[in-house]
Amino acid sequence: MDFTEVPPTHEVQGKKKKSKNPKKKSVSPNGDGESSKVEEKEEEKMQKGDSASAFPPTFSVSEIKNKQRRHVMFMKFKQEKRQQKLQLKKKKKKEREALGDKAPPKEVPKTIENQRVYDETTVDPEDEEVAFDEGTDEFSAYFNGLTNPKVLITTSDRPRGRTVRFCEQLATVIPNAHVYYRKGLALKRIIPQCVARDFTYLMVVNEDRQVPNGLVLCHLPDGPTAHFKVSNVRLRKEIKRRGKEPSEHSPEVILNNFSTRLGHSIGRLFAALFPQNPQFVGRQVVTFHNQRDFIFFRFHRYIFKNEKKVGIQELGPRFTLKLRSLQKGTFDSKFGEYEWVLKRHEMDACRRKFQL
Repeated sequence: MDFTEVPPTHEVQGKKKKSKNPKKKSVSPNGDGESSKVEEKEEEKMQKGDSASAFPPTFSVSEIKNKQRRHVMFMKFKQEKRQQKLQLKKKKKKEREALGDKAPPKEVPKTIENQRVYDETTVDPEDEEVAFDEGTDEFSAYFNGLTNPKVLITTSDRPRGRTVRFCEQLATVIPNAHVYYRKGLALKRIIPQCVARDFTYLMVVNEDRQVPNGLVLCHLPDGPTAHFKVSNVRLRKEIKRRGKEPSEHSPEVILNNFSTRLGHSIGRLFAALFPQNPQFVGRQVVTFHNQRDFIFFRFHRYIFKNEKKVGIQELGPRFTLKLRSLQKGTFDSKFGEYEWVLKRHEMDACRRKFQL
């Protein structure tokens, strides 16, 4: 028998050509081309799988181990999100301008404040019972003009520099306020001395780790006494773009969002700190703004630039109050009768229900 040898170069070249040109059709001996179509489909599937594996899998920014790179990626993501939001806002504005009067009303965003759970103790200013209570409560003498406010501001024992400066700045905000130091005296001994000297308020600023953290506000001579938690204290030097030192004029008082019976009594407690005849020449305003049971204190000076624009300068200090308890009568930690006490686990269970 005769054997014919096939050179190895032709096999290698054929294999290389097949690998280089995988899309070439291979014709079947019958000439129908069915096998070529099957091969093409398999090759397309393989190519799709290769392209999918070429891209990295999806990951979050928190998976990046390098802290600097993670921060850069997060800032880029935040900037892109902000730009998308601005573009959407501009687009909606152009659509509203194009529609004119036919534009739909603006959507009101859902917030915890406007989704507040209705409280049965909400005060109606025109209610006869509320008017009767206002005429017979502890602050009626002040609102009837029979007494003028006189405030004694004191501190806890051995106050530090920050607490002392905070009390001194409060004395410049509240007219007819005097700062005295405790010197180890108990509050029960201080209250009779204050009543004998015609003081209408006793304000005690407590501190923890050299930072003011509490405020006791006692109305004299018959109470009530409120205990607040103090946070986010900013003195005048720590406020950017602050105005000059406040003048001795009596400021205007603004009370916002004290809607319940408890909030109404707390608002009257704050209002009785200041004289009823504000001196508008000084252009100074004290604001107690209640939002979600946090009371924000601000002190501003304003000026009218024209009929539509008003310039405002913050004078300071600024701080935030959170009511802890309201006690009948003057301060008595052992035998005092409490009207209201904050119970966090019960009252803060629903985020949409507020006490003030």
